[in-house]
Amino acid sequence: MDTIVQQVQETILAGGRIDKQTALTLLHADRAELYQTADTIRRHFRGNRFALCSIINAKSGNCTENCRFCAQSARHHTGITTYTRIADADALTMTAHNEEHGVHRISLVTSGRNLSLETATELARLYGQMASATTMSFCASTGLLDEEACQLLREAGVSRYHCNLEASRKFFPEVCTTHTWEEKVETLSVARRMGMSLCSGGIIGMGETMEDRLDLAFELRELEITSIPINILTPIEGTPLAQLPPLSKEEVLTTVALFRLINPDAVIRMAGGRQQLGDDQYQCFAAGANGAIVGDYLTTTGSTVAEDLQRLAAMGFTFIRGEDYDVSGPAQL
Repeated sequence: MDTIVQQVQETILAGGRIDKQTALTLLHADRAELYQTADTIRRHFRGNRFALCSIINAKSGNCTENCRFCAQSARHHTGITTYTRIADADALTMTAHNEEHGVHRISLVTSGRNLSLETATELARLYGQMASATTMSFCASTGLLDEEACQLLREAGVSRYHCNLEASRKFFPEVCTTHTWEEKVETLSVARRMGMSLCSGGIIGMGETMEDRLDLAFELRELEITSIPINILTPIEGTPLAQLPPLSKEEVLTTVALFRLINPDAVIRMAGGRQQLGDDQYQCFAAGANGAIVGDYLTTTGSTVAEDLQRLAAMGFTFIRGEDYDVSGPAQL
């Protein structure tokens, strides 16, 4: 085995952490050995248990923010379907469908900078209906968050809050200028103070360098995030990033492996965009990933839930309730 890869494996298995310089050195390591080591680290800290979740697009489009990757921004002309809030019956049907297929955690996701108190109240009522009809665990992803809205969601049964950093602190201004990276961190802090666990990751393929991705991985480690979704940019016509070339499979797998080595005990969760890799997407789960958002995403289409479960089970993974597996620790931001 490559000496640096072997040293990193021994360090992490012994409870140590790698620094940024070591991570940069790993970019020159043998790829197969890097992926194998990431898989070894995943199995050591997380076994073969796999974290499943799904999302519901509860409010679509007409967003005031200018995130350059996003089809839902009102500043971009993407032709997506827009609506103020999903019908209760539709949300309940989608929740039941996911539960029937073995998914145990689901999130309502809303477009927009933040929630009005009125919308937060409506969502809390909908979560109450979902809780009465299923045994699902609930997340929310509703933009920037204050304590009042967070309290409403928490009392309705939402146990985790999702707010992607999207990119490293340094690269974030290249992605969005209508809100800041620091505001996202404050939202995570609010959710944690209010008793929620946290989910936060980013999007790769937005023109950032591999060093930018490493910075994001280390920032997530510093914030003690243990549910980390990795999205792969899906270039959408009408957005400023529509013409960016897709990432190669090797670049995606290398990113996944390094996120694992930097955050060895986290759930590294493949999210939107993985369908671009076709069948090769499942190689991510042999390179350090151990979770996925299954089903369709916000404005793009994913693999079917049944297909994902079949392929992942064939790889030796078992599926368990999220509350029993992929919760964040109690550390304060």
